[in-house]
Amino acid sequence: MRRFHSPVTALALGIALAHILVNMLTPYGVHRDEFLYMAMGRHLRLWQMDFPPMIAMLSELSRWFGDSLAAIRIAPAIAVSCMVMLAARFARELGGGRGAETLAALAVIANPLFLRAGNLFQPVVFDQLWWTLGLYALMRIAQSEVGSAEQRRWWILFGLIGGLGLLTKFSIAFFAVGAFVAIVTTPLRRSLATPWPWLAALIALVVGSPSVVGQIALDFPVLGQLHDLRSTQLQRVGAADFVLGQLLLGPGVILAAIGLAGLLRSPRLRDGRVAGIAAATAFVVLLLLRGKSYYIGPIYPALFGAGAAMLVPASRASSGRQRSLYWLVAAGITLYAVVTLPFGLPILAPPLMARYAHAMGMTEAVRTNTGDVLSLPQDYADMLGWPAQTEAVVRAYAALPAADRERVVLGAGNYGQAGALDFYGSRVGLPPVISSAGSYWFFGPGARRGDVMLVLAKRDSGKDLATLFERCDIAESVRSPEHEWLVEEERDVVVFRCSRPRMSLQAAWPGLAEQH
Repeated sequence: MRRFHSPVTALALGIALAHILVNMLTPYGVHRDEFLYMAMGRHLRLWQMDFPPMIAMLSELSRWFGDSLAAIRIAPAIAVSCMVMLAARFARELGGGRGAETLAALAVIANPLFLRAGNLFQPVVFDQLWWTLGLYALMRIAQSEVGSAEQRRWWILFGLIGGLGLLTKFSIAFFAVGAFVAIVTTPLRRSLATPWPWLAALIALVVGSPSVVGQIALDFPVLGQLHDLRSTQLQRVGAADFVLGQLLLGPGVILAAIGLAGLLRSPRLRDGRVAGIAAATAFVVLLLLRGKSYYIGPIYPALFGAGAAMLVPASRASSGRQRSLYWLVAAGITLYAVVTLPFGLPILAPPLMARYAHAMGMTEAVRTNTGDVLSLPQDYADMLGWPAQTEAVVRAYAALPAADRERVVLGAGNYGQAGALDFYGSRVGLPPVISSAGSYWFFGPGARRGDVMLVLAKRDSGKDLATLFERCDIAESVRSPEHEWLVEEERDVVVFRCSRPRMSLQAAWPGLAEQH
């Protein structure tokens, strides 16, 4: 088996090291979603999680390296490095030369979609990895003789990958639909007469069973999450938005389009046709369901590899047109990477980043999930302001009488606030946090009655708290030096001091459930 040549290895190692270095030096902090996933890890109940539990388990593993930003995000850095290697392997297996391997690897590294995903501790990057591995395994299955020992091994690996995908995100269902269509519409359907595809399906269900059992145990909270997603974010997404959103990948889209066309039509890439059909099917399904444009991102490393193999075949010399297109695409990808680097990696401080985004005119890059336009990309804004919120709670906590500090309960208005208090508060001796927001509701109200509470929330939350307490006063206001860069819901946050509850937290908790 031909080994990877040094440029591919250097690119894969280089991107992992770049992520680690950026997270050691970045002017930004922990992302609100990362707080939640770390809290899920601390409240890990493998068979009763409202989200697939892989990210929670990884959070506990990552914290073995410490709780620095670089430690928290080491797993995503490794995952994106693996995708670089896989894109190059796709190019190799589809008959591409060394130049093809390098171009495929570069296309992943230079893309802001994968740069951003590799720099955040979220399920997204792991979902991308499992899709890429799944497409690769599907291709290798199609290349193997039906029923052979080699094919059996790939079927088992395919099932394991599917299970890991189910443990990571339910969006693996779109990959499964694509894979099924690819199997039944190609000669690979002959394999359905053997036990191995069915064993693979069984392995996937067994490995991913905690995700399924958790949904059953908690009365399918994913349905409530989908309802919220559709009502707040997807309602403004149409087919045109989905298609045009792919253009944010820059010149890499050209390489991917060449790859998809080659997989579906070129005799040279017929061994990978099953992967092309799976990718195309998933694209159409997400288009019809009005998904966000980045949902289909996991198909691109495979398509980059196929496109590179089309441009630089190993078996014969490329034509003049192919060489010209190769260098044009490589130059375009590199230039786009330089221009969009600050959007992929948090390297510019907020004032500089805001000016850069404005100068580039990339409105879509700073548009929030709900359609609002910020000065910064939302992911960057969601990394700011959390220490200042914790400091406000610390001041309010210190001002309590000693007797109240012994029985006080900390609350928060959203999972970002709750997670930040849990993360930073544990360092300074604050008690654990409760919240009825999102996954935090499933963690429960704790053992204390709530006779005294400090609640971190927006200023206008006082009327809601008045239904639970006879008295609620503002004890502290959050004073964040990053105020102007925050998302709107974090700009006017205060700490309420509440007492004389109308009922215990344990009695009130069932009624505080949001849509789960």
